Amino acid sequence: MRLPQARLEQVLDRYQQIEARMAAASDGAEIVRLSKEHAELRPVAEAAQALARARGEAPELEEMARAGDADMASLARDELEALNARLPDLEHQVALLLAPKDRDENASAILEVRAGTGGDEAALFAGDLFRMYQRYASLQGWRVEVDSLSEGDMGGFKEIIASVTGDGVFGRLKFESGVHRVQRVPETEAGGRIHTSAATVAVLPEPEDVEIEINDSDLRIDTYRSSGAGGQHVNKTDSAVRITHLPSGIVVTSSEKSQHQNRARAMKELKVRLYDQKRTALDTERAESRKSQVGSGDRSERIRTYNFPQGRVTDHRINLTVYNLPKVLEGEALDDVIKPLIAEDQAARLAALEDEFG
Repeated sequence: MRLPQARLEQVLDRYQQIEARMAAASDGAEIVRLSKEHAELRPVAEAAQALARARGEAPELEEMARAGDADMASLARDELEALNARLPDLEHQVALLLAPKDRDENASAILEVRAGTGGDEAALFAGDLFRMYQRYASLQGWRVEVDSLSEGDMGGFKEIIASVTGDGVFGRLKFESGVHRVQRVPETEAGGRIHTSAATVAVLPEPEDVEIEINDSDLRIDTYRSSGAGGQHVNKTDSAVRITHLPSGIVVTSSEKSQHQNRARAMKELKVRLYDQKRTALDTERAESRKSQVGSGDRSERIRTYNFPQGRVTDHRINLTVYNLPKVLEGEALDDVIKPLIAEDQAARLAALEDEFG
């Protein structure tokens, strides 16, 4: 693709301005802000500089290739061939860095998994999905902390909500939002018939610097006694917290032992949900002008099928099928699905860049 030179020069000029300003700044808040922007622009600047150096080598090598010294000319032609093979990759890398980005790419996330149609089997499948994400997170070095859960009657979860903390969590998991369908023979099915059930997954970004203003008058806060399976761990005090945001109708709960901790957790989740609401509205506006995208982001959209009899996983958005279902559900091979989705998204972003700059 043809790189938008004006945009590239704009980024490099801004990068140099920030470096100059950082050397002179004394205000702590300004230094933090500049450092963050500097870190965001540095990959683009470094890739652009590498591309410029590579392009600058070409004329010199071409001149050497035409020189009278046969050995020197042969060596120069070899280096020029290697350079020309490397240039498209460098240009692609710069283009990708210039393409529109998801501002929450590197954010942590709230992961929600809920049983859908299918009764007890749906709850068991929701449990399988959550464990898949738990194991995948462990392989990535992320931390998973369960915020709330409701167990299924036969196992699994009717609903489970967790915080996944680490670098780049949302960027890798955001395409998991939607309806996941499973086709398998339930353990309780005496006739051995294949049963279809579903679970929904939602992945909400949890950026560190999210600024959401919440008025106390817009909140209704209730406390109640959390339920348990019995024994010494049953909560005997009204420590669980339910917060209702009246303007939006969003309800969040937390039911650990400490009411203070529950209130803090519930407020954090409320901010994330309000932020996601704004983000979704903006994404919808942007999507109307896009020619293609990986998924609509609609959490009612069926995105993937896990077929146990055939041992396959099919992602319907990009028509991808892999035949390693057990390893996918173990989290070991989930990247076999996630990476093609990321690649498709990158291609869409590059197409958007081409549309913008021609």
